[in-house]
Amino acid sequence: MDPLSPDQARLAGEQRKLRLQVLGLNTVEAEATFDRVARLAASFTQSPLAMVNFINDERQMFRGMYVPTASPDDKVNPDGGGIAFDLSNLSREAPGDYGFCPHVVAQGSQLALDDVFDYPRFKGNPLVNDLGVRSYLGTPLRDNTGMILGTVCVADFKPRAWDRGLREGMQELSQTLLSDFKLRDSLLAQQQELFAVFDGAPFPIMLTEGPNHLLRYANGKQGAAFGMVPQFSPGRMVLPGLEAIGVFNAMDDAYRTGQATTLSQVSLTTYDDPRPQEFNFLCTPVRTSPGAPISGVLTVAMQSTGQSYPGSEQQAFAANVQERFERLGAMPDHRESAVYRT
Repeated sequence: MDPLSPDQARLAGEQRKLRLQVLGLNTVEAEATFDRVARLAASFTQSPLAMVNFINDERQMFRGMYVPTASPDDKVNPDGGGIAFDLSNLSREAPGDYGFCPHVVAQGSQLALDDVFDYPRFKGNPLVNDLGVRSYLGTPLRDNTGMILGTVCVADFKPRAWDRGLREGMQELSQTLLSDFKLRDSLLAQQQELFAVFDGAPFPIMLTEGPNHLLRYANGKQGAAFGMVPQFSPGRMVLPGLEAIGVFNAMDDAYRTGQATTLSQVSLTTYDDPRPQEFNFLCTPVRTSPGAPISGVLTVAMQSTGQSYPGSEQQAFAANVQERFERLGAMPDHRESAVYRT
């Protein structure tokens, strides 16, 4: 495969980032499915290091990772086949050009390095000096549309031969994740139908993702009142009016604690009505299934009627949305994602 030009590489990175955002994978948070695949890759290949690595236009995100548990003796025997470094605190992200995985994504094919020192192009890579890696096997990770999202890879701290059986096994292992991507797309389609019901709601509604509150969805009233903003943009940056009155602080609390948080009787003007108005904001953490980690925050705003706390209508609405989210996620074909509209 011919190497991509700089412009082609940049465009491909932007397309991967958008796809990862849609799938809810454009973050570094660990996920059990991917950690399991990394552990299987390490076991199958008898490798001390394995990752499921997603790569956007800026960074690499190791949402699946298996690393050895190092002891003090491991650090002093790099020439004897032992672990040269303590990897127990290895970060789950890296710059976009770090290591060998970006080469796998760029060339669109498997990369097997029996001994990195045999390849002048690779032996100077920071991964060699930082972690002591001497051999590497990386396989493109494709989604159900055929797009390469990253890699499933293993590495060792000593030279070794990656035979045909190991290479084919790694390819088969990467393909097991196709079903996960299909399920995420299926949930996305169902959530789009769910959000279509909310588009006509008479009060602002938005759904954000992750600790940085990336905007997944907003109904028409949200856009009219607080501003039309791009999909997947960081809420604090693009909605400064809501940031100024503390809405995102309340969302922080909801995301961190897993409990609904209220911001009551705050005064502000909206784009569709220049007169000062009082609003109650209810921020409800959202899970894609009852036992899943918190994936985002649903924020509903209603004009205050002098109550100290959000009215029953607002609370009932948020509870209903949460229940419907979890009902989708608890179905046999469990998946995860959402959509943002204005």
